[in-house]
Amino acid sequence: MIDLRFSEAELDRHRDHITDFIRDRVDAAGAEGAVLGLSGGIDSTLTAYLAVDALGAENVHGLVLPATVSSGENMSDAERVAQDLEISYDVIEIEPIVDSLLAAYPEAEGDREAVGNARARVRAVLNYLVANHEARLVLGTGNRSEAAVGYFTKYGDGAVDCHPIGNLYKAQVRQLATHVGVPEDLVTKTPTAELWDDQTDEDEMGVSYETLDSILATHIDGPLSVAATARLLEIEVQTVEKIRGMYERSEHKRQVPPAPEPLD
Repeated sequence: MIDLRFSEAELDRHRDHITDFIRDRVDAAGAEGAVLGLSGGIDSTLTAYLAVDALGAENVHGLVLPATVSSGENMSDAERVAQDLEISYDVIEIEPIVDSLLAAYPEAEGDREAVGNARARVRAVLNYLVANHEARLVLGTGNRSEAAVGYFTKYGDGAVDCHPIGNLYKAQVRQLATHVGVPEDLVTKTPTAELWDDQTDEDEMGVSYETLDSILATHIDGPLSVAATARLLEIEVQTVEKIRGMYERSEHKRQVPPAPEPLD
């Protein structure tokens, strides 16, 4: 696989670049600080650490938004992050809101993907409810690897004001997290979106993050063909083609919703 890790000097540069970005976005909006969802996972944890570095703990508000499918360990880790960083946070159960949606449209009951995406969109609504009330921006927690293959919910976890770690591959997220002092057990824990029971990111995508990062760096973001990428990484051509297909099919998620070209 491809080694995408930063040098020590690069880690400092990326940390400073991201914290400057967060500060600049908040200042440009005339906002009072930032809100972000805390899942207990490495992406939201790193984003929280960088936000505190950029804005100060008093200007960062975390939301822990458990559903019935959320593990107690992850929610505990989310609260632990907020407490370690000494930021204000709220715990809001989202399942009653999801239940009200299903009561309004019971035909979706049992549709795992539709209900899972509804959970992500409920979280987005709550993020913006708090952010609007407190005159803050909503920080996204998505990374480059997941964005490239569309592994996020449109208008759910993708509905944010900015993506501070959006240019980092998953391996780089983990490395930068270690560099800024995130506890090792959070850095190495198994990633999951927790949109339904027993979900893990790698199982759902059908590929490890190490392989995904390498394919993205060499083929999607890099110059190599499908066949050359497969040879270099010593993987099946079908694996590269699968990631290529995921990238192409999810293009709409990475773009502003289109409108027809104006008539002359």
